Amino acid sequence: MVVDRDWVTRNLGFDPLATAPPERAFAFAPAARTSEPEDLAREVIDFDSESPHGLQFLAFSTAAGLSRYTDIAWPSGLAPQPAKSNPRKSSAPLPHADVLVVTWTVDEGHALSRVLTPGKDSRDDYLPYTHHYTQIAKRMRAGCPARQLKRLGTYWTTTIGSTKALIFKSDSHLSQDGPELPNIDVWRQLIEEVRPKLVITTGTAGGIGTRFEVGDVVVSPTVRFDCTAKFKSKPFAKDTFVNVSPKATYFARARALFKANAAQLPKDNKRLPRIFRTAPKNLSASVVTTDFFGFDTSDDHYHLQGLGSVSEMGDAVLGLVSKEMGAAAPRWVALRNVSDPQIKADGLTLKEQAAIAANIYKGFGRWSSVCSAIVCWALIAAE
Repeated sequence: MVVDRDWVTRNLGFDPLATAPPERAFAFAPAARTSEPEDLAREVIDFDSESPHGLQFLAFSTAAGLSRYTDIAWPSGLAPQPAKSNPRKSSAPLPHADVLVVTWTVDEGHALSRVLTPGKDSRDDYLPYTHHYTQIAKRMRAGCPARQLKRLGTYWTTTIGSTKALIFKSDSHLSQDGPELPNIDVWRQLIEEVRPKLVITTGTAGGIGTRFEVGDVVVSPTVRFDCTAKFKSKPFAKDTFVNVSPKATYFARARALFKANAAQLPKDNKRLPRIFRTAPKNLSASVVTTDFFGFDTSDDHYHLQGLGSVSEMGDAVLGLVSKEMGAAAPRWVALRNVSDPQIKADGLTLKEQAAIAANIYKGFGRWSSVCSAIVCWALIAAE
């Protein structure tokens, strides 16, 4: 799939380059005025379809909010069972769990919690996590999400079968925290406290190449950095990290469960979303972590083609931390959904292409994240 402004018009009900959403439909006001890629990256992180600005976007477009979410008919004995309460203090270390699941943007959090902790929302109900926040925040730049919110994230626990999982919505981001890279320390702290057997980093991403549709899910034990901007001089700038393939026991069942909410994905989709499994060391199908708001274009502007299946802005940090931990590191996997496919570059400036990518995320990011959340369920159930 290759998308352009006509695709957006058909699937979101407006031409983003002729009649852009009003400023009140933006979470990060500068993004409405500049359309600079870095401002749009922050817009993607902060956009909240359940908030006043999100409702303004929904009213302007034909996108649907999670109020239209259809509950999933889980296999017997494998429905997620969220904890009824969380008596811990926000300043306490995280509890132990078999699986640690980490997601990143506000709408990813809404979708993941709707699927894995039904009745407990990541924004409204999860417990804020502030353990060692004061020390870590000293190395964060002013204005980043974690410092604005005065926390490292929010979390809740859930059980699937006999497996306990801790679901963490992070407010620390590689792309936002600043040059001292405190996100590395946040990752290490999460892993050391939870002591999981498996770590899943999950969320939205841009599809690389033309084979992907919105909602497709890439499951990769291989992640790689492609840092060509703010971190290009770091020793990890082009590093690759490889883990073992996760258990795929419930993948076929997971794909069947996509059907419950597939009608909320773009009408231009030609099929039910697929699950793409990356073999270890298959670099051309890996998850690519950039240090800029990159996305695939038909003219390969960012030179992402051939590097991997999807691009995003953080997963390779988990690989880096795992390498530093050595034998003490748990198994891990990057699990990303395609929220925006390749953008057709013909006749469009790079800012216009970036605006298209960001608007597609705002329209469908939560629904594509429902698909990856279901695959998270499959991995947890298989433990």
